[in-house]
Amino acid sequence: MKEAYLYEKLKNKSIRCNLCSFRCVIQDNKFGKCMVRENRDGILYANTYAKVIAKAIDPIEKKPLFHFLPGTNAYSIGTVGCNFNCLYCQNYEISQYPFENNAQVIGKENSPKEIVEEAIANNCKSIAYTYTEPTIFFEYAIETAKIAKDRGLKNIFVTNGYMTKEAIDMMDGLIDAANIDIKSFSDAYYLQIAGGARLKPVLDSLEYMKKKGIWVEATTLIIPNITEEPVEIMSIAEHIHSVDSSIPWHLSRFFPAYKMEDVPPTDVRIIENLAQIAKSMGLKYVYTGNIPGNNGENTYCPKCGELLIERNGFNILHYGIKDSKCPKCGEKIDILES
Repeated sequence: MKEAYLYEKLKNKSIRCNLCSFRCVIQDNKFGKCMVRENRDGILYANTYAKVIAKAIDPIEKKPLFHFLPGTNAYSIGTVGCNFNCLYCQNYEISQYPFENNAQVIGKENSPKEIVEEAIANNCKSIAYTYTEPTIFFEYAIETAKIAKDRGLKNIFVTNGYMTKEAIDMMDGLIDAANIDIKSFSDAYYLQIAGGARLKPVLDSLEYMKKKGIWVEATTLIIPNITEEPVEIMSIAEHIHSVDSSIPWHLSRFFPAYKMEDVPPTDVRIIENLAQIAKSMGLKYVYTGNIPGNNGENTYCPKCGELLIERNGFNILHYGIKDSKCPKCGEKIDILES
């Protein structure tokens, strides 16, 4: 058990959790929406602390991060639980576990120090807090990140972006990079598909993380008949461009999962077309995801079109960037090299 960060005490032993944008008011002996933060006698506890349900050595490209330490490995960890209930979740067995098992939290005990030592022993350059939503194991992630920074490792959040500004302030100087999932540009989508959330907090997080100096990339899952309309992609592209046109954006192919097993995979041609639309709106780096071998996985110079990084899935086949510049025309490439 670990007392949670970012909560305030209210009357009659109730509390308000200020970690994510739901800002749940939790009565005594009850849980927040995530089902892993529990009010016990007026004190909020993070039941996920140091309970790892999944860990692996992943190419950083799998996060996906294409412009942050390319070609390196990230030591990836996650706990059960999520503050979203996405109908298509690929990791629903662990993300939705507390919802389906009376708020039970399972996992192997791993201290923050142990995680850092394992990352170093496996020659990883970073630790990624991922698989489920890292905001719901925030205390564990932050304490691990502190040790990791002291040992020369970078820290990464793979997130739905629904944390509060207060949470991002606590990440300042500890979390180096984040991939934010912009699921849609519609509140209706967030309410119906993602479990009652809203769009604005996600957009606010994108802007605030960028302002704080966190390396930001974004991902949008292209779901047939839901997020594959050009107007949807144009709206997201316009917003990303308003923050920074150099933010890499990954348009990922949908595959049937969880409660959307009856929805077919996305037509590859549609994703390719949407990527071209996004590029036409001034975004420098737009990628197609979940389509191994597709040219949309590659990085090209936004000025002269030179092939800079050739990829197949999460593997780099060719790396041609020199000192963060295009070797052909000298254009500065927005990338943090290892």
